[in-house]
Amino acid sequence: MEIGRMLLLMQRESSRRGAPVLSVESAIGRGPFAILVFTVLSARTRDETTMKAGRKLLARAPTPQGLSRLTAAQIQKLVYPVGFYKTKARHLHALAHKLISEFGGRVPSSFESLTSLPGVGRKTANIVLASAFGKHTIGVDTHVHRISNRLGLVKTKSPEKTNDILDKIIPNRYKKKLNISMVAFGQTVCTPLHPKCSECPLSKDCPKIGVRSSR
Repeated sequence: MEIGRMLLLMQRESSRRGAPVLSVESAIGRGPFAILVFTVLSARTRDETTMKAGRKLLARAPTPQGLSRLTAAQIQKLVYPVGFYKTKARHLHALAHKLISEFGGRVPSSFESLTSLPGVGRKTANIVLASAFGKHTIGVDTHVHRISNRLGLVKTKSPEKTNDILDKIIPNRYKKKLNISMVAFGQTVCTPLHPKCSECPLSKDCPKIGVRSSR
């Protein structure tokens, strides 16, 4: 199936099912700083939990300057119970100070600058570049890695390798949509355990690689 058609079907189905990630933009906002904060908080955390924590933190500190005035302990209380909240609080505290001291209080728009920030790795940087700056990048998390392998788009053992291959085979015009489409689909249909293959609009074309049990 052509990748554009595939992503469209994923978007339609996951929107119909109310995928949590699709509510992020309205809950958090579209500004680069809000997107960066949410993405840092989201690692290994359900989107519902991340959105609540992100709203609380951004209501208290909507700018890098505001965040820099909070202590790491205060940030911890605001973002609890996201996964690894203590580590993420330290990263966000340091990140805010670095944005001010090295980037004039603005979120940078290059991969190299973003990955120089505390707590920002390849996946986070690529998501921010695509979502906040409209660049042709792919953020590969566990959903994207899992679904890409199930569909046979890649045959990889790590998200990093998946990213390398997808970056080569996915046309630029679809790269910005790929992360949110697959994450939403992974939350609602192509779940880690017992995916809903019988209800999946891609089922006829999907080789279901690695799927042991489905619904």
